[in-house]
Formats: sequence, structure tokens, C-alpha cells
Amino acid sequence: MPRAYTQGDVLLARLTFSSGEGQKRRPVLVAEDFGDDDLLVVPITSHAARTEGDIVLSEWKEAGLKLPSTVRVEKFATIEKSCIERNLGRLATAESAEFKRVLAMVCRRFL
Repeated sequence: MPRAYTQGDVLLARLTFSSGEGQKRRPVLVAEDFGDDDLLVVPITSHAARTEGDIVLSEWKEAGLKLPSTVRVEKFATIEKSCIERNLGRLATAESAEFKRVLAMVCRRFL
């Protein structure tokens, strides 16, 4: 049985480039674990916010990140749990609530 993750977990994952060639280790935020071998995640970057779908983390150290970071909520990805290298931490309570708010806003665009 694959390990279970919860929304708000910050993980270090091996992500494959969109070209399909090569991988890079990157932090990601769990959006949903459906209980199978895959996770729905969004990337975390050290770049500045660009859209209303980005969340600048004020408590990035507490989330286990090495640099000031931004969550790119609009950039969903499905990854295999086997790509997870380790758990870095969790979002702070206030930032977790902000993630849920922005996630709901982004998802409403699909309706």
C-alpha cells in the first residue's frame, strides 16, 4: 500500500521536464491524495508571484523550505508517489487556509 499524504504537505520530488527528458528535484505541495499511487501536487518556486493564483509563503522556513518561496496553485501536476524523495514539512495553518481559498478560486474557472 502506498504511503498516504495530506493536503498541505510539502514534499521534495523528482519531476520530469515537460520534454520528457531529464528530471530535477523540486519542492511540491500536496493538493490531493486520492489513495492510489499518484498525487495531485502544485509546484513551489523561489521566483516571485506572477498571478493571483500564486501564494507567497511568509512561513517558508517552517514549511521546510530553504528559500523564500511561492506556491504556483495554477500549475497542477499528477506525479507518482515513487517520485517523492522525502517530506520537507507542512504549510502553516494560515497559509493552508489561503491555499484552500486560492485552490477553490482556480478550480471555479473550470466550471
